[in-house]
Amino acid sequence: MKPSLAKDMKPSSTYVENAVSLTLPEGEIPFWWTYIGEEEKLAVMQTFENKSFSVGPATAEMESEISKALDVPYALCTTSGSMAMVMGLMAAGIGPGDEVIVPTRSYIATAHAASLLGAKVVLMDCLENSTAMDVADAERKVTSRTKAIMPVHLNGRVCDMEALDKLSRKHNLFVVEDACQSFLSRNAQGYAGTLGDVGCFSFGMAKLINTGQGGAVVTRSKDLYDRLKGVRNHGVADVTTHAYSTPGNNFKFNDIQAAMGVWQVRRGPEKVAHVKAIYEKYREGIKGLPFIELLPVDIENGEIPLMTEVLGEGLDDEGQDRLMNYLADRGVPTRKWKPCLHTAAHFDVGEAFPNSERLYRLGFSLPGGPALPFEYVDRAIDAINSYDL
Repeated sequence: MKPSLAKDMKPSSTYVENAVSLTLPEGEIPFWWTYIGEEEKLAVMQTFENKSFSVGPATAEMESEISKALDVPYALCTTSGSMAMVMGLMAAGIGPGDEVIVPTRSYIATAHAASLLGAKVVLMDCLENSTAMDVADAERKVTSRTKAIMPVHLNGRVCDMEALDKLSRKHNLFVVEDACQSFLSRNAQGYAGTLGDVGCFSFGMAKLINTGQGGAVVTRSKDLYDRLKGVRNHGVADVTTHAYSTPGNNFKFNDIQAAMGVWQVRRGPEKVAHVKAIYEKYREGIKGLPFIELLPVDIENGEIPLMTEVLGEGLDDEGQDRLMNYLADRGVPTRKWKPCLHTAAHFDVGEAFPNSERLYRLGFSLPGGPALPFEYVDRAIDAINSYDL
């Protein structure tokens, strides 16, 4: 078998330059723009020459790159960030009768990971001026049936994992981090996804690392790693004996996507620098406007703004719609945030979550992505500044 192409090449130093120099369609600015380099394409073709299509050397290489990038000993690639969370909860033995605490200010995949295993989802609020979870509210939700908690590091904002560690130790809770939007984002403690029992990442199209679909689960525990290997392959952790070690399913990744992913992970620092630069452009460009406010991300201390999120401060629902429609008419697409989880009928318990509801009501995202040319960001800023209340 030929060696992996990724081992024969070094990352191009012109990745971002190549990405942002592309000629994009005239007219509307892309809401999200990413880029797949020539190295990724060649590496994928190499898997065909190697006849390596399922879990194989490229998958192992991508897992090694993830471990190095996040400074964590164990990583397993899987089909999606959603399945990474299911795997993490399965490794913890979560099932019917258990309760799992989940922020309502999240994408619904977080809660579905627990509910698909038969656990009861208990929702909690976020902080007043951040989408990060309110650890104090989480503690109020702990009962004798609570077995796990799922902090969500939305858009690179790392939750207070020091406080959460104290909470989890006090109540013997398993911590599954939803870091799907936070690859390479960190605080003083370390990288998001590496601070709990297991951490889960997504490699979908609108993520920093892109393999089309895909995800990974990481851990510092050898015991959990062995359990996760079993969970990924129908309970078979050791393929030599094929002994069934744990409940599981087919959550395996494949070398075709992994060959692409190796390069995407290696390009991580360049991608981080670009999304940070976009955030900084917006921060300076809309500063002082009375109708729009940047939702902070602590980039100075290592957090990564995957997307640039803003609040329509001082605007009612109609005013926000007018602003977003105004921008759309000028070729600047925006995206309203996903609804809070308690708006789903199967998770609604009639409870109010004022902080999450306020941020949802005010929040939307501006065009961005790890390869969006700066000229499009400038056009978006110009359009925002031309809006007249």
